[in-house]
Amino acid sequence: MDLYQLVYQSLSLVPFEEPELLALLQWSRAYNRRHHITGLLLYTPDGRFLQVLEGSREAVRNLYYHRIVRDTRHYNQQVFSEGLCEQRTFRTWSMGFRVAQAQDLRTFLGYVPPDVPGLLVPRPHTRPELMALLRDFLTQCETEPSLEHPC
Repeated sequence: MDLYQLVYQSLSLVPFEEPELLALLQWSRAYNRRHHITGLLLYTPDGRFLQVLEGSREAVRNLYYHRIVRDTRHYNQQVFSEGLCEQRTFRTWSMGFRVAQAQDLRTFLGYVPPDVPGLLVPRPHTRPELMALLRDFLTQCETEPSLEHPC
């Protein structure tokens, strides 16, 4: 199996409080286990998502393009990175999770704040650089991070 990775950002249309985040994580983890997908989801209080998906090309692309993109709870999906990768970055996490500050996402992706709120312009990062930043951000997590076990 060729290992595939997709990294994207989106903005929520509806508030995601703890109950909504828990429901999203429960569904995601169950789905990902069934399809051998691993990854990480970051959420900021201002409604931004950053997600890394890893698995077979077919499983990752099917999840993103047929489920995530069609989910009406968010919009402005932007793929930052997509393609084959040598190894899983989050191999033991069906879906690691952490609430992050908006500034954290700007740091990860090298955002330049534009004139229009809600739109972000990323500086180019290579996938290994971005994954290293995300791993460093989560170094204090010994198990899969979650709402119940925050980092």
